[in-house]
Amino acid sequence: MDLTFELLALLMTVALVAGTIDAMAGGGGLLTIPALMAIGVPPVSALATNKLQSSIGTASSFLAFWKAGHVDLRRFAVPAASAFAGSVAGAVTVQHIDPSILAGLVPVLLILMGLYFLLAPPMSDVDRHARLGRAGLSLAVAGVGFYDGFFGPGAGSFLITVMVALGGLGLVRAIANAKFLNLATNVAGLLAMIGGGKVMWVLGLSMAAANIVGNQLGARLAIRFGGRGVRPLLVIMSVALTVKLLADPANPLRMLF
Repeated sequence: MDLTFELLALLMTVALVAGTIDAMAGGGGLLTIPALMAIGVPPVSALATNKLQSSIGTASSFLAFWKAGHVDLRRFAVPAASAFAGSVAGAVTVQHIDPSILAGLVPVLLILMGLYFLLAPPMSDVDRHARLGRAGLSLAVAGVGFYDGFFGPGAGSFLITVMVALGGLGLVRAIANAKFLNLATNVAGLLAMIGGGKVMWVLGLSMAAANIVGNQLGARLAIRFGGRGVRPLLVIMSVALTVKLLADPANPLRMLF
């Protein structure tokens, strides 16, 4: 593939925008993966290269939230380990099972997630009573981690939903701690991709530099504006991801109609 300066600049711009969105609501891969494939990067290499740039970008936004005091490392260390293990299991499993099994389920989950944020009572930045203890929450995020390693789109948004609906966190702290968990799932998936030799390092690191800028911007916007800007963005991203997945002719749900 002939990667010109113009193409690289375009991909870095996409990565910057995706990083901003991803830091606030998840779903940045909705932009970067199609962009990579559009210039001729093979699908598996696109996923692998996206994991590289998104892992570095997620680490950047995680640090911004952590420095602002919104991340509870002690409370979520065990869930993060569970998310990492789940992602490794997903990355191993996807090598032996057709990902279309999950492709038909994910749009339904995204619709439910969007409805939750659209119809749920107004959310504040104040923590509420958690519906799950550490063990239950660890199992829940391990499931999301498995999904991230196996398939991927919207994993960050799913983690935010788990933190709000089941973890009892206010929206900004939910986003911050979801970044901690998402960093674990991204690193696990990246390691599996590196093992497969599919990462395009120069392209991925170039996009990562722009993604860091976007993640820093998105993290600061989320901290400053909280639920006023993030909640509508979560709904928009869930709808956009649903449309993107259902637009695939091979999606099992389309075969039902």
